[in-house]
Amino acid sequence: MRNIFISCFLFLSVQGFSQAPSSFIIGVKGDTLNKVDPKGLKQGKWVNHVDELRGEPGYEEEGVYKNNRKEGPWRIYNLQGDLKGLEFYRWGNKDGVCQYFSPSGALVREESWRAMNPEKLYDTLVVEDVDHLNVYRTVIVKNEGVAIKNGIWKFYDPSTGMIDRTETYTLGKLETHKAPALQDSTQLATRKLVKPKEVQEFEKKIAGKKKIRVRDGQTN
Repeated sequence: MRNIFISCFLFLSVQGFSQAPSSFIIGVKGDTLNKVDPKGLKQGKWVNHVDELRGEPGYEEEGVYKNNRKEGPWRIYNLQGDLKGLEFYRWGNKDGVCQYFSPSGALVREESWRAMNPEKLYDTLVVEDVDHLNVYRTVIVKNEGVAIKNGIWKFYDPSTGMIDRTETYTLGKLETHKAPALQDSTQLATRKLVKPKEVQEFEKKIAGKKKIRVRDGQTN
């Protein structure tokens, strides 16, 4: 009986060890970050740091990886800690509405994306007819392995918070026959400027935090 117990203990120990991440770091809050599993795939919460290069500003981004692909919401910060963007991912590609902000926190652009399932050579999508509201059609699209522009892109004047122009895409194609949905001067005069909810929540949380400090950790 004792030998059986020892054998089971050794088996469970080996199993647990084999599933442990091969590398990781620990954040200031004690979170386990930047995990790489034994297969070399990124898993869980990650913080990526990109230095300034050839005039391009550096940034940090944080979000979740699932089997080496970005998944769900990802937040982008400049190196001073200000929120630059909020992106959403599916299957490692942008999906849904992504927002981008000025250094002062004003919304400057909204992009609309559609992710494609990388496991399929072709995908069947339901899209709205741009010429007829509430009319939808089914299309078959070849999967190129990247996200495609789909929906309304909005460009804002950061000084007023009003929409400056729009672009409408259907499965990557820019629809040129639809006029931009601009707001008139009456709306401009009466609308109260309010920072996006995401920016307000971020400003409450940072409380002087500008960068994420981490320490290295390594398993055998």
